[in-house]
Amino acid sequence: MTQSEPAKVPPYPLPEKAAYTPKFELVVIPVLDVDRAKEFYARLGWRLDADFAAGDDFRVIQFTPPGSGCSIIFGNNVTPAAPGSAHGLYLIVSDLEAVRSEFLRRGVKVSEVFHGAPSQPGGTDTPFLLGRHRLSGPDAGHTSYRSFASFSDPDGNGWLFQEITSRPPGRIDPAATSFASANDLASALRRATVAHGMHEKRTGASDPNW
Repeated sequence: MTQSEPAKVPPYPLPEKAAYTPKFELVVIPVLDVDRAKEFYARLGWRLDADFAAGDDFRVIQFTPPGSGCSIIFGNNVTPAAPGSAHGLYLIVSDLEAVRSEFLRRGVKVSEVFHGAPSQPGGTDTPFLLGRHRLSGPDAGHTSYRSFASFSDPDGNGWLFQEITSRPPGRIDPAATSFASANDLASALRRATVAHGMHEKRTGASDPNW
């Protein structure tokens, strides 16, 4: 092969779809005080899936947020990471103000709603998806992916709410779609109604089977 020739990649066959379905289901959260962390995540209303100990040196606790396909675990000798070192943990919500109000009601200190300025990635705030420069209030158009709020657990592990009200086509698997609340379902139905209306406007005809 000469220097100008591109490297050839072997044509590896793709596995069958049924075999190639990895599911991302677990995030490890490093904590110092396991019981304190357990009380905190229980207070959020998350489901306690497991609290397992083996002797005095090992304990693992698992929680799952309502409607989530991914869980968190923490405990004794679960991870070598420093307590509080997990950051950029995203919780996706369809109504940011409603969720923020609920967390405040549960005694969790949550930041004000903010949005980012992609043209100003600098700043000294805690990092989030669009950088460090936080602008007060939600995104002006309530555009999906652009409004946030943040909170931390007692060890300092950093969480962010991100508001998403619509997703690109193909982002949602229709065979596995679920809704965490009646509000999420109602929002999805409203978006479907708008999309149906736009479809019929383009075609110029009624289409109940679209």
